[in-house]
Amino acid sequence: MTATDNKTDDKTIVREYFNATGFDRWRRIYGDGEVNKVQLDIRVGHQKTVDTVLSWLEADGNLAGLSICDAGCGVGSLSIPLATAGAQVFASDISEKMVSEAQERAQAVLGQSHNPAFAVQDLETLSGKYHTVICLDVLIHYPDDKAAEMISHLSSLAETRLILSFAPKTLAYTLLKKIGDFFPGPSKATRAYLHPEAKIVKILESNGWKVQRNAMTKTQFYFSRLLEVTRS
Repeated sequence: MTATDNKTDDKTIVREYFNATGFDRWRRIYGDGEVNKVQLDIRVGHQKTVDTVLSWLEADGNLAGLSICDAGCGVGSLSIPLATAGAQVFASDISEKMVSEAQERAQAVLGQSHNPAFAVQDLETLSGKYHTVICLDVLIHYPDDKAAEMISHLSSLAETRLILSFAPKTLAYTLLKKIGDFFPGPSKATRAYLHPEAKIVKILESNGWKVQRNAMTKTQFYFSRLLEVTRS
């Protein structure tokens, strides 16, 4: 199988998963209804990552009016509070069902506003220029070589800042993944890729970025390294 075949296969798997059984699972996780202990743990971890990003942007004091691309927006957990705070948000996801859910949630909070602007798109097809590009919990679906391509593409969209998260590759997390605890339960329908932090930083630096802020979110079943980079 060629690298191109692998890329297409990964993308197809992710799209089909989040438009089928994965959608129902992750909609519950990203919601506020009753879930099992594992799903609650993942919900708490993901929300901590979102809250950290919001705290960074709010601390800068210039969020209102900023153009922001939320690449891989899921059900709008980040896009909606960004729009509520006054940012101009373009939000996309590879899953049509995820985007529909995000639109419904945005309408419940913001009414008939066209902000955020939602679209069904994969990362490769995103275009335009934005002050800030954010990509949370998406790189886990891409192997190392494709992650480098995605980071380079996202870099081409960001004028000033890029914020992304990834599952760091360490011995402990690699072992955890191997014994099946990384995505517990029967919905193990997507490949999960861990990335060495040093490699991600090197890719970012090669695209003209410099790390400004970083954070680590770690719960029992969720772990994510968060990096904010600006033009060096």
